[in-house]
This record gives sequence, C-alpha cells and structure tokens, in this order.
Amino acid sequence: MIDTAAQKEKVVVSRWWQLAGCIVMMMAIANLQYAWTLFTIPISKAMGVKLSAVQLAFTLFILLETWLVPFEGYLIDKLGPRLVVTVGGLMVGLSWIGSGMVTSLGGLYFWYGFGGVGAGAVYGACVGLALKWFPDRRGFAAGLTAGSYGFGTALSVLPIQAMIASSGYAQTFIVWGIIQGIVVMAISQFIVAPPEGWKPAGWIPPATIQASQSTVSYTPVQMLGSGIFYLMYFMMALVAFGGLMVTAQLKPIATTYGLDKTAVLFGMTALSMALMLDRILNGLTRPFWGWISDHIGRYNTMALAFALEGGAIIVLLKLVHKPLWFVILTGFTFFAWGEIFSLFPAAIGDVFGPKFATTNYGIQYTAKGTASIFAGWGAAVILEMTGSWIPVFWIAVACDLTAAFLAIAALKPLVAKRMARTKLPTVPTAAAAAGATGKD
Repeated sequence: MIDTAAQKEKVVVSRWWQLAGCIVMMMAIANLQYAWTLFTIPISKAMGVKLSAVQLAFTLFILLETWLVPFEGYLIDKLGPRLVVTVGGLMVGLSWIGSGMVTSLGGLYFWYGFGGVGAGAVYGACVGLALKWFPDRRGFAAGLTAGSYGFGTALSVLPIQAMIASSGYAQTFIVWGIIQGIVVMAISQFIVAPPEGWKPAGWIPPATIQASQSTVSYTPVQMLGSGIFYLMYFMMALVAFGGLMVTAQLKPIATTYGLDKTAVLFGMTALSMALMLDRILNGLTRPFWGWISDHIGRYNTMALAFALEGGAIIVLLKLVHKPLWFVILTGFTFFAWGEIFSLFPAAIGDVFGPKFATTNYGIQYTAKGTASIFAGWGAAVILEMTGSWIPVFWIAVACDLTAAFLAIAALKPLVAKRMARTKLPTVPTAAAAAGATGKD
C-alpha cells in the first residue's frame, strides 16, 4: 500500500523503467515460442518420431501458456507481480533445462508444458502492467511490451541455430534455459504495479479516448456475460491460427522447399534470413499497429491489418518456393499478425476498464491457446494427410479475411453502441486534473 505522497511520487516516476523491465523479461521468454521451430526436426530425428508428435509439445506449451493466464492474472492482482513473475522465471528456466535432459516424448511434453505455465505468468503480468501504467498510451505501451516478445528472438535466433548445429539441441536447451531463467528472476525483483486509480500528472483523456474507453471497470465475471467479449475471442483465435502456424512450422515449410539450404544474401540461407526478419517485424508490428490504433481506432486497425495478413499469405502460396520471396512474404505475414497482441489487450482495457485488466486480458489471451491446437499439431497432421502445405495456407487466409470483416462490420458498431449506452458524460475539469498524481 502506498501511504504517502512522497512514496507515491517515487513509484510513479519509475513507470518508464517498469516498462523497460517488462520489455527485457518478455524478450527473455520469447525463445520458448519463437525459437521452437529450430528444435523440431533435430528432436524428431533424435527420437525417431513424426513431426506431428514433436509439435504436440508446442501445442501443449501454448495451451498452458494461455489457458492458465486468467488464474495467474488473479494471483498477480492479489499478490502483486513480483512474486508471480519470479516463480514464472524459475519455471521458464527449468523448462528448457529439463527439455534438454529428457529422451522421451513424454518428458518433452511435461517440461515444455511446464515452461508454458511460467511464460504465461510473465507475459500476463507484463502486458497487464503496461495497460495500468499507460492509460494515455495504452495501444502503444501494450504493443511495445508484446512486441518485445515477438522481437526477442531476433537477437538470439542465430546463436541458438549455431549452437544446435555445433553442440546439439539438448545442450542448447540447457545453456539458454539457464540464461533466460536468470534474466527474468533478476529483473522481476524491481517491478511493481501502480496505485489503484493512478494516472499521469495533468492528463485528461481527450474526447476521442473518452468516447472509446469505459469509465467503469468490469469484473471477469461481468466481462464473461458480454457478447462483445466472445466476438473478440473468436476473432483473436482466427488470426492467431495463421501466425502460430507459420511460427511453429517455418522450418518444416522451408525444409519442404529446400530453403533451409538455399543461400540468399551474405551466405545466409533463406530460412536463416526469414527467421531474423520475421522476428524483427513481429516485434515492430505490435507497437506500430498499437500506435496506429491510438489514432484511427482499434477496430479500423484490426480490419486493415487482418486483411493485409490474408493477402500476404495468398501471395506466399504462389511464391513460397522462391527463396527471396519466401523471406519477404513470411516477414510480412508476421508483421500483419503480431498486432493482435497489442490491439486486443488495448481493446479489452478500453471496453472493460483498467482495474481488472490483467485478469480480463488473461481470459482473452486463451484464444491463442485455442488456435494453437490447430496451428501446431493440427497443421502437421494436415500436411501428413495431404502431403502439402497448401490446404493449411488457405485455411489461414479464410480465418484472416473473416476476422477482418467481423472487425469492421460487427465489433466496431457493437462497441460503439455499448459505449453510448453505458458511458456517463465526462467534462474535463480543473478538479480532474488536480486529481492526477505523479509524473510522466
């Protein structure tokens, strides 16, 4: 509890440092999802099993990373972020260490799922803190935080790839597990949530924000009674499918077309270049589209971005066998799907208020887990049944275009009606400005 003005000032001044800490922690856990594709084929060969059997570990990771976030969010709201994130960091480290020591699929499933629980705790806490610390830049802050999760492996993907080639996947798991766990646990000691009701000094929401952000904070139970939430959930699952499919299957897709051995520039293979570009763009997309949504609206931005991803995958279908186009188009696919992790948390905060934002977005975030069932294991099964990636790509296109249509034709008018029905008139006053505390 913050009892004095001096204490409150000290906490508020640190909000940019809080954001920086969250960014570094998100980068530290990113390899569990975005470097996974590098391990799939080595594990499959070492254990003598099908790709679909290995990819089940990825599905379990995403399911546990997402579906437990609501419970973890509840613990964060009750106990504070420090304890929960510390435990999450320990689990993230042990996950890769354990994955490097096992020799069976059962052991791999256990340890990778274990890491999913820890990664979800870190992810949920960091995004929730961004929403609470930055009511004035909600889309940008959530995008920057989530973007660091997408961008994180851009710095580590080549070292990990090189270590797998030189030392094997098991040793790579162990070494990087130790590094990632230590980083998260160390930084978690310095994070803190803002006081309830806090806002930047002198900040009065402009008319556009007042019209789109709820003045009431809805509990998770109240949110679950809203049809808008279920529409958001369905849309997020649709778009997440395409992005997670490319994330999990990028190396197998490249291997199918010989792009893991085809040099493009500077002696780098098409796969290596794609891995780097994809991670960079997957990081940049989240603050970029979050910033765009702060200016043109969440739902206009959703429609535009989702349609662009569908278009990128259609072109990829035609040119996937061409090395340079493979690099460019997979990069654009990542650029047009990662924004769901900035747009949807911002939208949840807008519609259902900030007080329960961590738990509420945790519930929304489980849509990623739902999509992972089909993106990881499901996509691999379709490949084994049809012998082609083409059907998987077309399913992703259909999902993206459906979500784009729903954003503009259904979600946008529904939210507008809800806001008009529930929002009380708000008039900026000197008293409102005086009620703000802290510094930006």
